[in-house]
Formats: sequence, C-alpha cells, structure tokens
Amino acid sequence: MSRARATGILLGFLLDRALGDPARLHPVAGLGRFAATVEQVSHRDHRVAGVVHHAAVVGPLVVGAVAAERVCRRPWQRVLLTSAATWAVLGGRSLVREGETIAAQLERDDLAAARRQVTHLVGRDPSGLDADGVSRAAVESLAENTSDAVVAPLLWGAALGVPGLVGYRAVNTLDAMVGHRSPRYERFGWASARVDDVANLVPARVSAALAVVLAPVVDGRPADAWTAWRRDARSHPSPNAGPVEAAFAGALGVTLGGVNDYAGRLEDRARMGDGPAPDVADLPRATRLATAVAWASACVSVLLALAPRRGLPRRRARR
Repeated sequence: MSRARATGILLGFLLDRALGDPARLHPVAGLGRFAATVEQVSHRDHRVAGVVHHAAVVGPLVVGAVAAERVCRRPWQRVLLTSAATWAVLGGRSLVREGETIAAQLERDDLAAARRQVTHLVGRDPSGLDADGVSRAAVESLAENTSDAVVAPLLWGAALGVPGLVGYRAVNTLDAMVGHRSPRYERFGWASARVDDVANLVPARVSAALAVVLAPVVDGRPADAWTAWRRDARSHPSPNAGPVEAAFAGALGVTLGGVNDYAGRLEDRARMGDGPAPDVADLPRATRLATAVAWASACVSVLLALAPRRGLPRRRARR
C-alpha cells in the first residue's frame, strides 16, 4: 500500500508539472459548485450553521474517497486512483504559469493586463497598484499558494492517501469560499477558516523550512530566510501564511507586506524580510523558488508515504 501510494503521488505530481490544471471539467471547480449549492440551503448567520455546512460538504467527499480506495484492491488500481487524485488537487504548475505571465506583462509595460492577471492569484483590489505593487502581490501569492496548492495536499496525501488529498482540497476550497471576513461570512465561515488553519499548520512550516534550505537557488542566504521567518512571521494576521511569506522574503532578499485593499476594506499586513520591495525582476526568482519548494516537497511526501506504518501487534491465533 505504501509503495502504491508513493508511486501515485509521484505520478500525479509529475502530471501537474507537465500539464497543469485540467482545461475542462476541473474537479475543484465542480467541488466549488457543489459547495455553493449546499450553501443555498445551509447558510444562516451563525457559527453552528457554518459547522453544519462544512460537514455537509467535506464529509461526503471523504467518505467517497475512502470507499474508492477500498474498491481499488490491486496495487495498480491504487496507483491510478492516487495519481488522478493528486493531479486533480495540485495547482503548482498553473500557479507558476500565472507568475510567469504577470512577469511578462510587466516587462512589456502592460500594467493594465498585469492588474487583471493578478486577480487570478489574490483577492485584493488591483486597480490602484503600480508595477511594484503587482509584483509584491504576485510574490506573496506564489509563497502562500505554494504551501496551500502543492505542499499541503502532497503531505496530506502521503499521510492519508486519497481521503487526505480530497479532504484537504475540500477544506482549503471552503476556506477560500466562505472563510474570509465579510458581513455574510463573519460567523458562517468561522468553522471553515479554523479547520483550514489546523490543516495547514504543519504544511506551512514545512514550506517555510524548505524555502530556508533552498534559498541558494535564488542566490539567497538560508540564514536570512530563517531570521525573517523567526522574527516576522508572528506579526502576520494569518498563522500559516506568515511563516511561508516571511521565509520567501528572507530567501529573496526583499520586504513583503504592507497595506492591502480588499474591496474598500484596508488591511495593514506585517512587514517581513529586509531589503527593497519586490519588483518585476524578482518575479522569475520567486517562481524559481516556488518550483524548487514544490519538487522538494514531492520528494519529502514520497519518502513519507514509503515510511513503514506502525500498527498494533497482531494476536497470534490459538492452536
């Protein structure tokens, strides 16, 4: 089982790196439509309704994933199922493509196109951003989403197989849909936001640690990335985005954070790292670091999947 899981995770990761997200009938898009349909029935302006909504969306998907694994009894069937699920939930290659597209648009001074493109990555209002502001938004998103869209699903898949892959993606998608602060979701989305925080607690720190180790890939110093992580991460409003963004800032030698405009609601994010604000020249470096972290996390996940599982000792049959 461990070998089949490891092989499936590796194949799914390679599919994502080669092909990116499916162009049509993306399973995560279908998950979003399912969650939106459930929300039409479950939405109430209090936390209990949010808990019920979260369970109603995540529960059936995890149960279905467990059943699918049990049906796949042969190792090759488990490999195919795990690789398909891994490819479906990962978003690493598409994330890097977005960063490359934004860099190309800024390099040819097409700020309007870059502002439109960055909305694929961030929720802030880009209309008032200059080229450096777009660059900062893209770098911050590359850091946070490398953890959310690559490292976390790989680790959960290595630990729990297809139910881990599907369950994590459902949790993360619900957080993106209802976990943000707004009059509609302040209470209803509380449960989804807190579950996502817990689900990303370990992956975010693994992502930050990999960014520290891999800082030389972008001509950075691991000591600088480590210092930024330990000094600045706790000031970020997110317990999981903070470590990753701070480690990326230190590795890249830039300062991330600042004031963000979310549809008229201003948030002053913590300043992380030392150095100038990122500009368009830093975007290729950020995509290179994100890619290196993705590959390293795939290796870690494969090794984790191959690690022997310790179970309870079996009783000897009486003779």
